[in-house]
This record gives sequence, structure tokens and C-alpha cells, in this order.
Amino acid sequence: MKLEITDRKPFAAGTAFGDTGPYEVLKGRFHGAVDPAAPGQRPITDIALAPTGPDGLVRYTTDIFILRPTDPARGNRRLFFDWGNRGNKRAIQFFCDAPHSNDPATLAHAGNGFLFRRGYSIVFAAWQGDLLAGDGRMLLDLPVAHENGQPVRGRLRTEIIGRPGLSTVPLSGWASTRSHPAVSLDTTKATLTRRRYPGSPAETLHPSAWHFARTQGGVGMETTGTDFGIVPCRESIHLPGGFQPGWIYELIYEGEAPLVLGLGHAAVRDLVSHLRHDPASPTPGIERAYGWGRSQTGRAIRDFIHHGFNEDLQGRRVFDGLLPHVAGAGRLNTARFANLTVAAGQQYEDHFNPADSFPFAYAESTDHITGRTDAILKRPATDPLVIHTQSATEYWQRRGSLVHTDTRGNDLPIPSGVRIHLWSGSQHSADPLAGAPSRGICQNLLNVVTTSALFRATLDALDRWATDGTPPPESRIPTVADGTLVPYDTWRRQFPAIPGVALPTEPSDLPAIDYGPGAASGLLREPPRIDHSQHYAILVPAVDRDGNEVAGIRAPMVAAPLATYTGWNLRARGHGTGAMHEFSGSTIPLADSAEEREVTGDPRPAVAERYPDRDAYVAAITAAASALCRERLLLAEDVPRAEAAAANWHAPRHDVKLP
Repeated sequence: MKLEITDRKPFAAGTAFGDTGPYEVLKGRFHGAVDPAAPGQRPITDIALAPTGPDGLVRYTTDIFILRPTDPARGNRRLFFDWGNRGNKRAIQFFCDAPHSNDPATLAHAGNGFLFRRGYSIVFAAWQGDLLAGDGRMLLDLPVAHENGQPVRGRLRTEIIGRPGLSTVPLSGWASTRSHPAVSLDTTKATLTRRRYPGSPAETLHPSAWHFARTQGGVGMETTGTDFGIVPCRESIHLPGGFQPGWIYELIYEGEAPLVLGLGHAAVRDLVSHLRHDPASPTPGIERAYGWGRSQTGRAIRDFIHHGFNEDLQGRRVFDGLLPHVAGAGRLNTARFANLTVAAGQQYEDHFNPADSFPFAYAESTDHITGRTDAILKRPATDPLVIHTQSATEYWQRRGSLVHTDTRGNDLPIPSGVRIHLWSGSQHSADPLAGAPSRGICQNLLNVVTTSALFRATLDALDRWATDGTPPPESRIPTVADGTLVPYDTWRRQFPAIPGVALPTEPSDLPAIDYGPGAASGLLREPPRIDHSQHYAILVPAVDRDGNEVAGIRAPMVAAPLATYTGWNLRARGHGTGAMHEFSGSTIPLADSAEEREVTGDPRPAVAERYPDRDAYVAAITAAASALCRERLLLAEDVPRAEAAAANWHAPRHDVKLP
């Protein structure tokens, strides 16, 4: 293994961050090699089909980006690893309320400086091997699986959601993501279908209606106008009439050259172990290592733990604590021909993505459909401490209840080394610097609840837990036992009848899905066989008279509401109307005054009935923030921030029309 630093420069022009002092940026690449026959590589699909060097080892290379104290002795001797959602650096954005940047270099990129003031060595590295270069994404170079000297071939599936003007799409479905080339350009050897909703009958498009091709264009001669052409291409699909909104298209074809994607877990394991233990490490003296990932990378963390990658090749624990955020009950799909950029299954999009597979919970449980018993955590000697946080969206779109229930919907005990928190009323992605909300192609305004301050308190709690054993706050989740985790029908009866607001249908269920006899070893049958007669129980959080969730950690905006805040939002007419939209939540504003409430028939007390004036609203927000601080769920430094943000009714996130 070799860590190569190719660039070193001061961060934020040498600005000092509290007692830690200035930081510097280190950029480079980490070159790793693994023995494909070693036990530590056993969970990696197709590792035995990866090309090896003369020494019999399989090689990979990953980008690295490190922000460390210029004087490491002044740091806190903690490494903080960002798994990097789809190759993007996200930790500073969410922990420091900073603008997103894939090349953080200025003081503005440090936001409020939280991670820097705490003295962390912040490490970014690529773990996702199927990304293409662009926008400063972190890249991981992986080998292609071969059999008999040729790239492996097999059937695979791509889903495309129609939208205006879309006629050519990479076979991966994403411009940022490597496609598996089609073995043949003959469309009669593939199938393209479309359907209105995931459960609707599929219409098959005639092979002559589409092509394995891409478009190319440019400026033509003055007399001909724009130059335009269609070029045969084994990595793109072209539909001349366009992929129309309101339709879900599915392509099944024979592709080739799958990457050995599971090596991404080994890359994280080996890099962090190197940074902790190698005498030549650029992060010397590390005593504790923590990791964080959100959404896709939260699932990566859960998969990393489940497959035993938190034990390095010398038998040492890699991470002392991990923070998976908005992962729901999912893990990664690193099977042959997987696409890691594709989001995990939702009600409408990517409905049958195999990212959700048993085990779902950290605690041991039994799958009532298959009879299997398993758990995410099952290696006490090397398992990390875990604080799993999720928004309301995960209960609706990502089967979040299965994180703490068994597959029949019964409460499970939370392991002693785990905390699970619902961030009530928030949505999957909550940009700390978001402005006024829009609707996009949704029926309601997008969710505006701000939760970034909760990240900071969570990390501080994890550090104390790992350092001196101080227990963090207990789990804050809805449960069946106390009536705060309920079936959909119960929730529907609880939710207020708000004029003009349509309600979602039952949340994204999880039927029994059979991916074939080779699924356990990462060889999936496409399309899978789906048994709708058997499914896993999905429950949702109960709500109060405002429609806001009762259980969990209520951010100040939810504790002192100006709206009903939900984890779901519905697609607008012409875009799959009525189905829930991706990972979007809703803001459903309260009436401003009692008169407005009475005229509209809104059953929820109006803003003016709750808060006599702006000062009363600010006081309510401050009180809610102070209460969270006393419970160690919010830092003291974030109480005045919450108070300042509440001025003028939290504008521009809210638009209250009161004097």
C-alpha cells in the first residue's frame, strides 16, 4: 500500500480556528492491493475474477483529500471520514452550515468552522468505483471482472423516469456514472418497456422505436442551421420521441465489463487503517476514527459494518464510531452489474432496487419470509458504536421502521452500542443554507425544516461515548409499544383534513423479491421475481392534531411550528400524479389568522392563535432550542443561532403575513 501526496497548500489562507490553529489541504492518491483469497475479501462479488499482478494481488487506486491541522499536535487526534455521496464532499456542508464545494479552499467553505474548531483531521476518499470524472468528484479506479480472458457478460436492468426534452440517456441512467456497454446494438436482443406506475402493466416499445445510440450536435453552416446527428453507441439509448413525463421506462439488455465494486469497502478499510497506524501517515497520532455518510453513503456504512469491513487485515477495529444518516433500512447493492449511483427503492422511483435486503436492523432478528436470522452488528470485538439518524422521509420512502422493528412490525431491542433517532418532520435532504421553498413537480412546497445543528451535537456525543464511555442521549424513535409507530390506516385517521391537501397512499412496501439462486453471491437475475403475497411490515410515525410527528427529536421549527412538516410530497399532475416524489417532504403552511382559518376550513390553529407576535414566536423557538440543549441534543452555541434564524418568522423559509 502506498499513499502519495501530490499537492499541499494552506486552507483558508492560513486562518486560525480557535485553539487548533490553521489548517492545510493535502491531495493525493492511495494505492492499495488485496489478496483475493484472503478471508477479508470474501464478501466482495467477483473478487476471484479480478485481474491480478505478478504477486497475485488485486489493485485499486483512490483519490484522497485531507484537511488537517497544520500542527497536528494542536488537533484533537480524531479522524473524521466523509464517505462522499456519489463522489461529492458533503461533511463540511452539513456539519458546518457551509456552501457545498468539492474543492474546499476558502474561509467561506469552512462555514461556522465547527469541525475545524474541534480539531478534526477531515478525510475524504473515493469508495464508489463507477463514477466518471467531472465536477471535482472523488474517483476510485477498479478492475473489471473477466472470465476466460474476456470481460464478464450478463443481463442487467436500467430505469429511466421520463421528463421533458429527454431523448438520449446513458445506459447507466446517469451522466455522471459509467455504463455497462451493450454486447450488441441489435435492439431485438433487448427490451424497452414503459408503465405509468411501478405496479402498472408494462407496454413494450417496438425494437424499431428506439436505438442504442447517442445524439451529437453543434453549429452547422449558415444555410442549414444547427447540425445534429444520431451515432450508434453501446453505452447510450436514444428514443426519438423522447422519454415522456408521467412514464417509467425500463430497459433490460445484455451488457458486459462489470467492475468489482465491492473493493470500495476494502479501499475505505485499508486507507483509514493506514492513516491510523502507519508511522508515515499524514495524520499522525490519531486516537479515534469516526465516519459519516448520508443517504447512499449511510447505506454504504451499514453494508460496510454488516460484511465485516470494520476489522482491518490485522484484526483491529477501523472506526470507533459511525454515523449513518438517512439510510433507511437499506444497504448497498454491490452485486455484478450494480449501479451504485441509483437511489434505493422508493414508491415510484427505482422501486425494486435490491438495496433493501435482510438484515435491516442492527439487532438480531429473523426474516419471517425466509427464516434467516441475522443482524447488521454481529462482531462485538470490532463493531463500532453507531448513532443512526433518519428523517421522516425514511419512514415513508425508505422503510425506516425496519431499522428498529422485526420484519412483522414488532419493536426490537436497541443494542447497547447503538442509538437511533428520528428527526421529526424533516425531509431526506435538508440544505443548511436553503432559501425560500419551491414546489418543483410536487403538489406541496418542499420541506423547510432545518436540522444541521443536530449533526454537531450528535458528533460530540459520539466522541464522548467512544472516548470515556459517557452514554449519549437515549434513542428517540417512534415505537409500537407507546403507540407512536402505527400502520398507515391509523396514520390516515390521525392526519388533519387540511383543505386542498391530498394524502399519500400506503408507503413504499417491500414485497418478497427473488433475485435468483445466485443472489447471495452477488449474481442477480434481472428482472427479479416478485411475490406480492408476502411482504415486510412498514410502519410510520403517528402525528398530532397539526399533522406533525409526535415521537423523535423535534427540531425547534417543528416544536414551534408555522406549518405541518411531512416526510412525503406527492407528484403533480402529468408527472406520476399522486405517487410520492423521490425523497421530498412537504411544508403545508398554517393559516396566518383565525379569520383565514375559518374561511378556508383549516382545522389547525392559525399562526396568530399560537403566537401573539413575532417576539412570541422567537421566544417559542428559543425555548425549544434550550430544551434540546439541556437534553444534549443541541449544542449551546446553536441556541442563539436558532433564535437569530427565527426573526421575521423564519423568512425566507416561511412566508407569514402578519404585522
